Amino acid sequence: MAIDPGWKEALPTLAVGAVGAALFWFIGFPASVLTGPATTVSVATILGMRTAIPPGLRDAVFLAIGITIGSTVTPEVVDTALAWPLSLMMLGVTLLGALILAQQMLMRGFGFDRMTALMCATPGHLSYVLGMSADVAADIRRVALVQTVRVLMLTLLVPVLISLWGVEGSGRLTDHGAIGPFALAALFGLAVGAGLLLKRVRVPAPMLIGAMTVSAIGHGTGATPGAVPAWITVGAFICMGSLIGTRFRGFGPRELAGALSAGLVTTLIACVVAAIGAIVASRITGLSPAALLLAFAPGGVEVMAALAVETGLEPALVAAHHVFRLLLLGLLIPVLVMRNRAA
Repeated sequence: MAIDPGWKEALPTLAVGAVGAALFWFIGFPASVLTGPATTVSVATILGMRTAIPPGLRDAVFLAIGITIGSTVTPEVVDTALAWPLSLMMLGVTLLGALILAQQMLMRGFGFDRMTALMCATPGHLSYVLGMSADVAADIRRVALVQTVRVLMLTLLVPVLISLWGVEGSGRLTDHGAIGPFALAALFGLAVGAGLLLKRVRVPAPMLIGAMTVSAIGHGTGATPGAVPAWITVGAFICMGSLIGTRFRGFGPRELAGALSAGLVTTLIACVVAAIGAIVASRITGLSPAALLLAFAPGGVEVMAALAVETGLEPALVAAHHVFRLLLLGLLIPVLVMRNRAA
């Protein structure tokens, strides 16, 4: 039986990712099953290896991570939600501040035009940003590359910051044992339905958000108690890291060098602003500053939520903040585009 062309590239990609996970685990790097594959697959892609993750596998990974996140919803987490409105407000302030600072840096330090700088500085919502880039005559290729670098740098940088912070996550609460096979199958089935519905109405990251919602309801009501098997979560994280690495496919050395510099600088700016916002929000709300750093980090909801699960730092809180960030960006970017056009 012939192997699907997508899998001919995916199998070696996942093998490289698995090696990276093992290597990073051996040296004790934070969130090794995510950061290891992201690094090794990125390097392999840059060196010319044909890497890919099929769309079907990608969606399955988002489903698994979403269900894992939803399984952490407990009464303790729900109680914490009473403090979230204040931290969400602070998130909005840091989001706007980081975006404006990064845009100015790209324009003055790297010579980007105003619209390209705005799209490159936007912290996430990649598909939405690329669509907007076409409408505002921004350099789509440069935007895509800088945004990819941002995701990779965050995947590598945020776990290190969390590790240096020296905290233990509280997301791993009461051990309810493993979830039953029928309950797990039911969650996956309902999650697929919810994800397809959200995709139809163009909600960002529909499979992850749909799975997270279904799982949170099931675990929060006690209908589907228990943890997702470790082999599923570890496999999902390895696939997620590998997926990030595949985004470097098709770019030349000069483009990579320029994007690495621009992406690194903008990511550092956003991380510093996020860290300041996390500290301030922590003092106001009493929430963990490390968890809030993940919640405020300018990365994709899938990546930061996965890191929250891996580090045990309040995955439900982190995911909720990133969903809010995506919704806020959806409203904010058109306003900023009109303002920049008038400038």
